[in-house]
Amino acid sequence: MKLTFEEYLYESFGPLTDSRIKESAMYSLMAPGKRIRPLLLLAVLKDYGCNPEIGLDAAAALEMVHTYSLIHDDLPAMDDDDYRRGRLTNHKMFDEATAILAGDALLTQAFAQIVSSQLSGDIKIQLIGELADSAGGEGMILGQIRDIEAEDQAIGWDQLLMIYLLKTGKLLATALVMGAIIARRSSDVALWRRIGENLGLAFQIQDDILDVTKSTEELGKTANSDIVNHKSTAITHLGLKAAKEKMILIYQDVLDDLKEISLNGSEVRNIIELCSNRQI
Repeated sequence: MKLTFEEYLYESFGPLTDSRIKESAMYSLMAPGKRIRPLLLLAVLKDYGCNPEIGLDAAAALEMVHTYSLIHDDLPAMDDDDYRRGRLTNHKMFDEATAILAGDALLTQAFAQIVSSQLSGDIKIQLIGELADSAGGEGMILGQIRDIEAEDQAIGWDQLLMIYLLKTGKLLATALVMGAIIARRSSDVALWRRIGENLGLAFQIQDDILDVTKSTEELGKTANSDIVNHKSTAITHLGLKAAKEKMILIYQDVLDDLKEISLNGSEVRNIIELCSNRQI
């Protein structure tokens, strides 16, 4: 499935007019990545017994939004990182203005990708609304500004979890919810949302752990970046051992909730289990 998705992702952005912006966007979009969000969406469809190919446009849109957020996150005005996915960050490879515009191009193309899909009109509207809500000012963007505002400050555990929910959980939840929408399983949407949001919390705590236990070479991005940027993390709040324990508990909650949904397969479970054991 990943190979098929990689090919589709390339073809989705490839037809755009050749330009420095396209080159920059493709540089980040096609960089080696885990593709967790699109693969989760396609896995939901497969577990429901649907042909996952019907979700390829929505999956590509998700990856475009995620990649745009990484490009902007790495900018000097944000986290000022030099490496992402094992290569120079976009603004280091090109320049800051080009990176900003490449991110903008990916974000807007994501919605065009859904519009141009073969899905029915009512499904398209739901998908666009879901993606806009999770990526916008009430979702990922809100989480990013709260993350910036929390630098050099002591924030509470609940505040930290809310940042993680907004920055990471919302888009992961949207991957699962979009799969349910395409499969026309609206009765499962609320549970998928809870599963995705908790998955985001566990995933982000895991990132905190990896940030202090792995090297830049292993991670493919700058290690100890949270320390450099004076950010509150699960490590600063709980310590390494307790953070690992918390992560394991949340991942188990996710797997327990997954049992409540009647599925024909275990693709989603397999991806979640892979996430829980990841080392990068």
